[in-house]
Amino acid sequence: MEPQQKPSRVLVVTHPLREDVAELADKLAAALRAEGVEVKVCSGATQSLQRPDALVVGSEVTGETADLVLALGGDGTVLRSAKMAAKADVPLLGVNFGKVGFLAEAETGELETVVSRLLDGEYTVEERTALAVEALGTDGAHHVSWAFNDIAVEKAEPARMLELYIEIDGTRISRYGSDGVVVASPTGSTAHAMSAGGPVVWPDVDALVVVPMNAHALFAKPMVVHSSSVIRIGVESVGTEGSLIADGKELTRLTSGSTVTIRRSDRPVRLVRMSSQPFASRLVSKLSLPVDGWRHGRI
Repeated sequence: MEPQQKPSRVLVVTHPLREDVAELADKLAAALRAEGVEVKVCSGATQSLQRPDALVVGSEVTGETADLVLALGGDGTVLRSAKMAAKADVPLLGVNFGKVGFLAEAETGELETVVSRLLDGEYTVEERTALAVEALGTDGAHHVSWAFNDIAVEKAEPARMLELYIEIDGTRISRYGSDGVVVASPTGSTAHAMSAGGPVVWPDVDALVVVPMNAHALFAKPMVVHSSSVIRIGVESVGTEGSLIADGKELTRLTSGSTVTIRRSDRPVRLVRMSSQPFASRLVSKLSLPVDGWRHGRI
């Protein structure tokens, strides 16, 4: 592992509703400042949970400029921080204070080790694919956004089906009534897409995942496409709205005639890695997979 440059300015992002995390963030900031690192702690506010753009870091915002973003919380906090880090083109390090923490590199009890290794440059930076989405409404409304895990087009009314079609690279693939469609990055394949029956994709695979949700059709299989593919989803339901969701946050409602175009973003996420643990090991440990199977020990 080649030593990385010691960060000189760190933005620490915490969950806005976790006082215990805020206290540890202050201790972490003090430890970094004692070593000459400029630190800003950003807890946000409750409304940040519904506004992915509420917190921004970049060279244009002097008070929040950083060369590393450190997220303290669960995967939700890491996702919120990922957008900030990607926009500023700086590395992101997640420390898990949540339940699964699939996106985090370290756990709560490892904060001292995290500080030590950051100061010594003992880490690597791994580039992860992210998603860009553009939605066009029949009324001319135009929405552009970004996501690290996934983009979903879902039905907005629980009791109704959403009629839609899917095109990949300009070719119509299918049309059906369904609960919606999830398009995930390789990193996001273990989130919403996996719950909907999609495949687990190793994060270094150059691909995107398309997963229909409970589709009423003969062909409604999950698809793995190249990351250069352009995925277009059109809403055809009359009287039933769809919802456009990026990393779990609703962006807008979709009516009949609306289209959603999803492609690989030109702003990837640069994740800090402090462990050489392979993805397969992370998958087993984070999901507590029963690797022996139900037949183990039977004659």
